[in-house]
Amino acid sequence: GCAGIPAQKDAGFKEACRVNIRKTTERDLPRLMEIYAYARAFMAAHGNPKQWGATLWPPEALLRADIREGNSYVCVDEADRVLGTFYFVQGKDIEPTYREITDGSWLDDSPYGVVHRIASAGTEKGVGAFCINWAYAQCGHLRIDTHGDNVVMQRLVEKLGFVRCGTIHVLEDNYPRLAYEKTGNP
Repeated sequence: GCAGIPAQKDAGFKEACRVNIRKTTERDLPRLMEIYAYARAFMAAHGNPKQWGATLWPPEALLRADIREGNSYVCVDEADRVLGTFYFVQGKDIEPTYREITDGSWLDDSPYGVVHRIASAGTEKGVGAFCINWAYAQCGHLRIDTHGDNVVMQRLVEKLGFVRCGTIHVLEDNYPRLAYEKTGNP
């Protein structure tokens, strides 16, 4: 693969090397707002109107903070056009909402990476898988959560080898989230 990304048979990219991951910059913000608007419409059209739609999640102020803190990433093509975006951070016990899990338990309590706010522009297939695989390659232990109505994301993470571990609750709304984890060597 390229840039430390394992080769992906089902990513949808004809040439995985023509895309890359880089940190988000302030100049990317208008594109991120477009991508999140598209993602909200896509989720609503696929049976998941509540996850981000009710609150117009994520708010611009949060995205600006993610960029300032260096935790926002974009997937770009060879012309540096933004195809997708996500939040990624790693460390020990880094996600406060993951401290309490019900209906199950995490597989491993070692340091982990977490992906949040992943969204694609819808212009290329496989962007979500590429981003998640990149994040996993950074740390070899990744956690992610999604709304119970987000069947598209549930199928994606299960296809990528994640195991459903239980339920967590987020601060931004009252809808429980399905918690997934993938451990092992990247």
